[in-house]
Amino acid sequence: MRMRIAGALGAAGLAGMTVWAGAAAPAVAAPPEADLAYHGVVAMAAGQVEVQLTPQNHGPADVLDATVRLRWSRPLAQHQRLPEGCARYNAGTVLCDTGPLAAGSAGRRIHLRVGLADASADQVRLQIDTLWDGGAADREPGNDRRRVLALDTGDEYSF
Repeated sequence: MRMRIAGALGAAGLAGMTVWAGAAAPAVAAPPEADLAYHGVVAMAAGQVEVQLTPQNHGPADVLDATVRLRWSRPLAQHQRLPEGCARYNAGTVLCDTGPLAAGSAGRRIHLRVGLADASADQVRLQIDTLWDGGAADREPGNDRRRVLALDTGDEYSF
């Protein structure tokens, strides 16, 4: 809003001066707080890595959608058959949509199997973390980051 100051202030040499006045800036709401975590298993056999994970939201706010990032320490084979909601990001990374996560609940299970470019690899390290959380603030981000070493034995490794 613009105002012109005149009259009584004119004697002080301020006549005709333009002053900007406005309402106070609106308060910016803090982002909702949510605490995402991932639990599941990884198994490797003959160059194939199977991952089953369940995203969880410990709250207190709901998350409309989030993206979990799965990064393998070795490049993936060129062609992959990924489940709906998952997409390849680069040579060793897959991104998966979690869908909505209500506060205090678990989301839908994500199950994928990928092949490594080097099928003779005897182990692979998988890193799991949140790439995007719908704008929520996570005051405990450490529990949504997991690292799992899977040996080519067919055994399941929990995280």
